[in-house]
Amino acid sequence: MKYTRLTKEQLEELHPEFIKFLASQSITGDEWAKIKQEQPQVAEDEIDVFSDLIWEGVLNKAEYLQNASAKQLFLFKLEEAQMRLIAVKVSHPDMDLTSEKGMQWLQEHVKDDAVELFTASKPYGEDRNLDIFNLIQQGATINNGSLFEGFSKFLGR
Repeated sequence: MKYTRLTKEQLEELHPEFIKFLASQSITGDEWAKIKQEQPQVAEDEIDVFSDLIWEGVLNKAEYLQNASAKQLFLFKLEEAQMRLIAVKVSHPDMDLTSEKGMQWLQEHVKDDAVELFTASKPYGEDRNLDIFNLIQQGATINNGSLFEGFSKFLGR
């Protein structure tokens, strides 16, 4: 397995897609029930393959990631050959970037001395999607990129 297995809730939500996945392998509902009963490891392996397929699709479509903590914000743009980063560090003691109030404060005080902005870029390793997946495992979430693009304009990039 390349990524992680989808959770039970995710699998339930993707039930129609899983049925299509099994059908693409000529496995009927009755056959699936029999496999689960008589060959549980084969069933587990099929779920793992399906999970990896779903992850590949999600990671192929991902364009932006965001990872926020109380004092730091990491914004990623996932380009074809590299990822670009805009990092925001806030030293104001009362601001929490994970809150709506903290984000509003940041927008209003982006030029304050309490706010530091950094940029970087990094080419992907051997596997773009695995690099992205590892960021997600570290707490990043896929998003629409509005914050990245806003900061990018502010920085004149």
